[in-house]
Amino acid sequence: MRRSLQGRLGLWLGLVLTVVWIAAASVTALIARKEMEAVFDSMLQETAQRILPLAVVDVLGREEEGISQRLAAIRDHDEFFTYIVRDDKGRILLQSHAADPAVFPAWDGGGFRQSATHRFYNDDAVQGTIRITVAEPLAHRVTAARELQFGLGLPLVIVIPVALLAIILAVRVSLAPLRRFRERLARRGVRDLRHVETDDLPAEIAPVAETVNGLLSRLSAAFEAERSFAANAAHELRTPLAGAIAQAQRLQTETRDLDAKARAAEIEATLKRLTHLSERLMQLARAEGGRLRRDDAADLRPVARIVAEDLSRLAGPGRIALALPDAPVMRDLDPDVFAILLRNLVENALRHGTPGAPVDVSLESEGVLVVANDGPVLPPDVLGRLTGRFERAGRTGEGSGLGLAIVAAIAERTGGRLDLLSPRTGRRSGFEARFVLP
Repeated sequence: MRRSLQGRLGLWLGLVLTVVWIAAASVTALIARKEMEAVFDSMLQETAQRILPLAVVDVLGREEEGISQRLAAIRDHDEFFTYIVRDDKGRILLQSHAADPAVFPAWDGGGFRQSATHRFYNDDAVQGTIRITVAEPLAHRVTAARELQFGLGLPLVIVIPVALLAIILAVRVSLAPLRRFRERLARRGVRDLRHVETDDLPAEIAPVAETVNGLLSRLSAAFEAERSFAANAAHELRTPLAGAIAQAQRLQTETRDLDAKARAAEIEATLKRLTHLSERLMQLARAEGGRLRRDDAADLRPVARIVAEDLSRLAGPGRIALALPDAPVMRDLDPDVFAILLRNLVENALRHGTPGAPVDVSLESEGVLVVANDGPVLPPDVLGRLTGRFERAGRTGEGSGLGLAIVAAIAERTGGRLDLLSPRTGRRSGFEARFVLP
């Protein structure tokens, strides 16, 4: 809750709404209670002023003086106002049917009076000889005030939860652009550092988004500079390396010194490894920075056939067993990129597999490229490291250690999937690389 902006907004808005509602209800109840007291006092006075003339006529019309009379109720009902009519000697001349004379205090003049249980109003007529006192139980007023407060507080049980839900929904809808921005930003990675759309963001968040986009731009420029440097360096090394290899080969043919010829051969081998490494660096730069998918699809079988034939001439006859489906394998993967990943997988299998054993290459109609070779079983921790840069299956292994890293980069950039298995499918040994084409 402390870290959630949505939760904090919902909590504070809900608390403020609840406090404001309770305060408003309390103030309203106090004001209403004062007004209600005034209304009840007015009713007491009005009742006394209406009954007193009738009582005067009734009392003066009697033949005998000092007779007490209780009015009978026409029907059962709750009588909130009771009264008694007395003479100047305190004798009760008339009273309502529910009046309890013990409740009424002694006459002490006109106006309002109050005891611990009742509110009274006194009035008189005929020069003070006929006096009336109207009483109302204070419990009646307390009950009315309680019902008023309950009526004001009851909506809290319904309105506050509904209001809190509305606040949460409103805050959630208001923060929806921020969640979309977060999701778009989460989809970005080292291979995709484009600007994140900020058109629908609130004005308070837009500067933060612009700062993030600026950071992405700087990261993209830094990565692009790194890739460009690797590609340019590898490209620039081609010509001097080729010249150095030619000089080493010429030295071997011209010298008669066996030691010099051996050293020239070692120099040539080292230069060829450096040439191979520069080519792999160029391929890695292409895999990480270039456009790998096209707008239209093409059949990848001819590319697989050309690469397999080219590598067969270098590896020797029978080393590569290629299996292609009868139906075209149509994919939008760039043919050059497909050739790069296939060449790296096959060369990796030829280099690290059992010497002389064939390498099985198959391109399935579902778009799965499988390259398998014989060899010892690799443990899972070694398999997990093979796609890293400059990683080899063993410390003494040959190669640049970039082949599977290039294939993994192509898989990540294109939406494909690279699976490394050891042992190979259906065998107890060997190594298998499965590339699911996008």
